[in-house]
Amino acid sequence: MTVEIKAPTLPESVPDGIIATWYKNIGDSVSRDELLVDIETDKVVIEVVSPIDGILQEIIKNAGDTIISNEAIGGVQERASSAPSIPDKPANSEPSDSAGNEAIVSPAAKKLIEENSINADSINGSGKDGRITKEDVMNHLSSPVVNSASASSTPSADGRIAERVPMSRLRATVAKRLLQATQTTATLTTFNEVNMQPVIDIRNKYKEEFEKTHDGVRLGFMSFFVRASIEALKRFPAVNASLDGSDIVYHGYQDIGVAVGGPKGLVVPVLRNADNMGLAQIEQEIREFGEKARDGKLSIEEMTGGTFTISNGGVFGSLLSTPILNPPQTAVLGMHKIQERPMVVDGEVTVLSMMYLALSYDHQVIDGKEAVQFLVTIKELLEDPTRLILEI
Repeated sequence: MTVEIKAPTLPESVPDGIIATWYKNIGDSVSRDELLVDIETDKVVIEVVSPIDGILQEIIKNAGDTIISNEAIGGVQERASSAPSIPDKPANSEPSDSAGNEAIVSPAAKKLIEENSINADSINGSGKDGRITKEDVMNHLSSPVVNSASASSTPSADGRIAERVPMSRLRATVAKRLLQATQTTATLTTFNEVNMQPVIDIRNKYKEEFEKTHDGVRLGFMSFFVRASIEALKRFPAVNASLDGSDIVYHGYQDIGVAVGGPKGLVVPVLRNADNMGLAQIEQEIREFGEKARDGKLSIEEMTGGTFTISNGGVFGSLLSTPILNPPQTAVLGMHKIQERPMVVDGEVTVLSMMYLALSYDHQVIDGKEAVQFLVTIKELLEDPTRLILEI
C-alpha cells in the first residue's frame, strides 16, 4: 500500500509554498517521522516527514515546484509491500561527479548546499567514501572563492565578474513588505539616548546567581527593554495599536515581536502575552527564537501577529539607525550599540555607557507628543530599573 506525502495545512496568510529540498531519492528506505522534504513559504521553512516506515516510491513535486495546502507531493510504499524497481535516474538525484557517479551528501550538508546555491562538485568530501559533511560545506563557504551552481557569472569587457543569484522567496517577501511599509505609512522617527550603566550594574551583580537560579538562562539586555516597552505601551495605547483600513485597533495585550536575522532574511518571532513573563522567561524564549531562526525551525504560528516590535541592530555594531515599521503595527523600537561617551552630569563631565534609541512610528495613528513621551518613558525606566518593579 502506498501512503501519500502531503503538504501541510497552510494558514490563510500563506497561500502557497515552494518545494525547497528533497532529502531522499526514489527507492530510498525511509523511517516514520524521518525528514523527507523542506517547503519554503513566505514566512518560514516547513519540514515534512515520512508518515510511515517504507520506501520512497514517487516524487510528485520536485524542487522549485509550487504547492498549496494539503497537496500530494509524493508517496511512500509500506516496507512490508514489494518495493518498486528503482529507476535508472532518480527524479531528484544528487549532483554527480565527473565519472557519472552520484556525489554522496549528508542531509545536513545538502540543506546548506541548497540554501547557498553551491555546486556540490566543487566541495571535497572528508567523510567515508568521499561523503560531503556539513563541516565540508561550512569550510567551503569560508573559502575566498565560492562557486555557485545556480548563479550566473558574466565577465565584463575588462575581465571583472558580476554574479547573479536568484532571490529567495523569504527575502523577496521581506523586501516587498518593507517597501510596502514605506509607501503606505506616514513614518517618522524620534531619537533619544539612555544611560545603560544602571542595567549593566544589575547584570554584573546578579548574572551568575541569575544563571544558576534559572537553569543556565543568561541575563541579557533585551529582557529589560521588553519589560520597559510593556510598561510604556500600557501608558500610551496608540503605540500598541494597529491600523486596519480606516479603523484603529487598540490591543489590550502586549505581544512583542523580536527581529531576528536568519540565514534567508529577517524574521520577527513574537513573545505572546509578554506582560505575563518575567525576565528569565523572556530571555529563554528569545534564545530559543534565535536558535530556531538559525536552523530554519521557526513555525508560522511563532511569527504571526505581534503588536509592537523591537529590533536590536546594536549586536552588529550599529550606533544609530531608523528602523522600518512592521505593518499593521504602528511603531518599532530600535536598540543600538552601547558605547562609552563623555556626558555632563550635575555640571561635571563623566564617562557613561550610553545607547541611542530610535522609535519609528506611523503618524497616521500616533502623534509626535505621544511618540516622544513613550521613548522618554523607556529611557526613565531603564535608567532607574526600580521603576520596573514598582510600576511607576
